[in-house]
Amino acid sequence: MAPQPPTSELNIQQVQQFLTNSLSQRGPSALPYAEDVKWHIRQHLVAVMGAFPSLRPRASSFTHNDGRSAHLLQGEGTMPISFRGAVYHLPVVIWLLESYPRRPPAVYLTPTRDMLVKPGHSLVDPSGLVREDAVPYLRSWVYPASNLVDLVRSLSHLFGIDPPLYTRPSHTPSPPAPSPSPSFASPYGSGGGEPTRFPPPPSTQAHFSARPTEDPSEVYRRNAISKILESVHADMATLRHSQEAEMEGLFSTQAELRRRQQDLSRGLQEMIQEKEGFEQQLQLVLMNSDLLEGWVRENEELCRRCREGVDVDDVFEPVDGLSRQMTECTAADIAIEDTIYALDKAVQEGAIPFDSYLRTVRTLSREQFFHRATAAKGRATLVHAQVTSMASRTQQYVSQ
Repeated sequence: MAPQPPTSELNIQQVQQFLTNSLSQRGPSALPYAEDVKWHIRQHLVAVMGAFPSLRPRASSFTHNDGRSAHLLQGEGTMPISFRGAVYHLPVVIWLLESYPRRPPAVYLTPTRDMLVKPGHSLVDPSGLVREDAVPYLRSWVYPASNLVDLVRSLSHLFGIDPPLYTRPSHTPSPPAPSPSPSFASPYGSGGGEPTRFPPPPSTQAHFSARPTEDPSEVYRRNAISKILESVHADMATLRHSQEAEMEGLFSTQAELRRRQQDLSRGLQEMIQEKEGFEQQLQLVLMNSDLLEGWVRENEELCRRCREGVDVDDVFEPVDGLSRQMTECTAADIAIEDTIYALDKAVQEGAIPFDSYLRTVRTLSREQFFHRATAAKGRATLVHAQVTSMASRTQQYVSQ
């Protein structure tokens, strides 16, 4: 449970300390408000305490209509109204529900034993709940502009025009204190103390339900004020809708900017990876260039001899006789292939007779076949020698 404020008269410092402790609770005892609005809730309660010292912040258990219970903050005390030149104090509890301050609070009038709720009141139902759809300020509640101070001032003005409570007639026996409405818990929290006694109406005033004939100018003034209030609240609602539409557009733009930021970040990451790949390829090219330059330096004398007229075929020598035979057979095969290609061009152009072409191609093809067969046999012999050498090394390794 969150700590309760002291029962003595609260000052601003005590209220701030109480609200700080209550809103900073964590775990099962934490108040069910969003973290990003707890500072607004604290400011609203401190402000309403400063403007209306009779409203005291408390933490108590609230029961919803569906039976759920929640530990919530409330402003509990009295609300001053001015009616026919006299000031009265209506007992009230302002519950800050879980969705506050994005949604308006729940306001309940809590009449004492000698007070009754005016039947058929336009703003308050028989249980004492102030109807949200009937009060312009509650109906046009806008976050974060709306606050508790302006709400209490608006209700004080409206209730001063048509008070929702009246003093119980003296001839009516006082029944026991009414039990709390099913829609909310006891308005005085869990402290168990009796509510403060509020000043009764003047003795010359009977009760609010028996109203004498009113001055037409006063009626006109009240109606004009009501129309002005309705017009102001309608303008506020229109402004709220336009601001909400503008905010939706800004949210959409923000989402698009975030998406583009993600695309740019992804593209930048891909470019960094591509740069790293190019750097690796550059290192490989530089390494190969160093190897080639080293080979050229080592074989500079051989290159010089090549420039002086040494036959290119004498520059490279096979390792063994088998390799030499395979090289010669492969060279002869390629040479015959080129010769046959040249003969094809010649017979097409009519440079040689067709019968000579056939005899020559038949002879070359037979020779090419023998060269290819010899090269294939040499490759098979070389592969067999390599496999035998590898098996021998493997056997030596296993024997060791």
